This record gives sequence, structure tokens and C-alpha cells, in this order.
Amino acid sequence: MEESKKEGLVFAVDVGALMLYAGAEVYRVNDTIIHMLKALEIEDVEVYVLSNGIFASTNEQSIVRNVTLGPIHLGKVSAINQLSRDLSAHKINLEEAKQRFEEIKHIPTAKDYVLILASGVGSGAFAYIFGGNAFDGLFGFINGVLLEAFFLASVMRTRSRFIRNIFGAAFVTILTIIYIKVFTNLHMGKIIIGSIMPLVPGIALTTSIRDLFYGDYLSGAIHLLDALLTAICIAVGVGTVMSLFRMLGGLL
Repeated sequence: MEESKKEGLVFAVDVGALMLYAGAEVYRVNDTIIHMLKALEIEDVEVYVLSNGIFASTNEQSIVRNVTLGPIHLGKVSAINQLSRDLSAHKINLEEAKQRFEEIKHIPTAKDYVLILASGVGSGAFAYIFGGNAFDGLFGFINGVLLEAFFLASVMRTRSRFIRNIFGAAFVTILTIIYIKVFTNLHMGKIIIGSIMPLVPGIALTTSIRDLFYGDYLSGAIHLLDALLTAICIAVGVGTVMSLFRMLGGLL
């Protein structure tokens, strides 16, 4: 009986860890773990979830999971939510839940060409929405495509998102300056703003506000700090390139 409880507790924590890694909010992870443990008839459990860790304990067992911040994958979060509902409704047992969890782990991300196209469309649309003309949107689209291709090429070279954001912002700024020198009727600011939108930490900021709203102040502060640092990296990348070009004889 105790071995069964331990197995269920480990499974619930593993599910919560994958949710955190995929970008789920802290309160959602906490609720999912508790609902799954209740469905497995495991009582007297204390669960404490942070943005980068899970602590769960019973009278006999204690489990700690360190969770790094991973790429957002809301498809996995949605699939786990459905798994939790089915387990709570006793439509599946623990063994069936484990099999479905293994399938959820291997849900693929979007294809590279989809990510590149989406980045281009988003950048071009934002450049136009923020007051640019059709040509600004076109070059914003080109920047977005090249930016995502740059990220896909560099992801295996460095695991630091902050370094990639600095170089990504600098990369699109250099491209925009080149465009401006060739086509004088473009609006540099509009193109740059649109091009850096794929870098903006919108989900991290939204998650931090939700966590703070639900009283998870520590997790909210961690996500807020992540968003602020990302924004600073973007500003450093853009500002550094523009300052260097100004120093090189006022090319801007």
C-alpha cells in the first residue's frame, strides 16, 4: 500500500514538473497535482510549487523536483489538463495515466518552417500596426524570418536565452540599418519595433501577473524578473548597435 502511494506521489510530481517546464502557471500546477493525488486516494499531502521547483510530502515520503524554465509548449499543458480531468473522473487508472503521460512527453513542437513563417508574419504585422507602411511591414517580415532562422541555428551553440536575445536584437537592428541605407523611404523605428516583438517576454510577464494575483508572490517575482531581464537584453542589443553606428561617423 505504501509503495502504491509512493508511486502515485512520484507520478503526480513528475506531471507537475512537465507542466512547469512547458510554461504552465504555478497555481495551475499546484491544483493539478492536488487533484491527481485526491483521485489516487493519497491524503495528507503538502504540495508547494515554485516557478522552478516542486516540493511534495506525506507522512512517510518527501519529493523535491528542480525544474528549469523551458520553451513554452501549451499543447503539453492542455494534454496534461485533460489527463488530470480523466484521472479525477476515474475514467483511467494509474497505469493508463502513465501511458498517456509518456505520449504527452513526446508531443512534438511546431516544425522549423512553421516557426520561421510565424515569426516573419508576426514581425511584419507588428511593424505595420505600429504605424509603418507596407514596405516597413515587408522588411519586418524579412527580419522576422531571418531572426527565427538565426535562433534555430544558434540554439545548439548556446543555452543562454539572454545571450541569444542580445544578439538577436542586435542582428535585426543591423539588418534594419542596412535597409535604411538602401531604401531611404523606410521608417527604421517601426521596422525595429516590429522585428523585436518575437523576443518580447509576453508570456513570462502575463504569468508573473497571474501568479501575483493568486498570491504566489515568490513565483510571480521570479517570472517578473525573467521578463525584465529579457527586456533589458533586447534593449542592450538594439542600443549597442545604434550607438556603435553613431560613433562610426554618424551613419544613422
